[in-house]
Parts: sequence; structure tokens; C-alpha cells
Amino acid sequence: MSTIHVDVVSAEREVFSGEAAFVVLPGESGELGIMPGHTPLITRIKPGAVRIQMSDDSEELVFVAGGILEVQPKSVTVLADTAIRGEDLDEARALEAKARAEEVLSNNKGEMDLAHAQSELAIAMAELATLAKLRRKK
Repeated sequence: MSTIHVDVVSAEREVFSGEAAFVVLPGESGELGIMPGHTPLITRIKPGAVRIQMSDDSEELVFVAGGILEVQPKSVTVLADTAIRGEDLDEARALEAKARAEEVLSNNKGEMDLAHAQSELAIAMAELATLAKLRRKK
């Protein structure tokens, strides 16, 4: 089976580097599936789960809070604003962030606060969805 090299990095560190059978991630216009030999592509990605399917059928989940995807025929690079391995996600922190964002949205303080709260809410919801996928996988 052919593979594609995958790197997922954030500003702080490299989160994943290895060979995969395919990768699925949240593109700006919908979910993207990348296999070896894919046409070159650069696009933005939304907050959500990067699902890395290994050749041995094991799977790695990495939460990303947005960023850039670069695809070459033999490699995939995800440059994420924030990237956290699925098993390192903190559900309590995500629930707290979700509650704070919902509080700001319900109070309608100001336009700038609302935009930031909407962004924080989207990230928290994507993080919780990644946790749910990780639980289903086990």
C-alpha cells in the first residue's frame, strides 16, 4: 500500500510526523480527503479533527484550531494555529471555554467581543467534537 508523509505542526511544536494511508481534515468549504498522489493544493482549514489513517488501520486524531494545509503528491503539511493530539485534549477546559463564549454571546456586549466569542465558541465546539470522535474510535 502506498503512503503519504504527514506533518502536523503548530507554532509551539511538531504534533505529528509520519506515514499515512490517507488524511481527512476540515477544509474551509467542507471535509477534505487526501491520499497519496493527490494534486498539489494549498487551502485554509477550519477548527476540527485531522484524522490520520495509518497503513496498519490504526488512526491518529489531532485537533487543530484552524490554519493552512499544503498538499504535495508525496506529502501533507498542516500548519495549525493550535494543534493538540486527541488524547491530550482537556474536556473540562473546552467546556469552560464554551460556557464563557456562550455567556459573552448572550450578553451582546460589543461587536468585537461578539466576533471573538463566536470564534472561541467554534473552536471549543470543534474540540469537543474531536473528543467525541476519539471516544467512538475506542
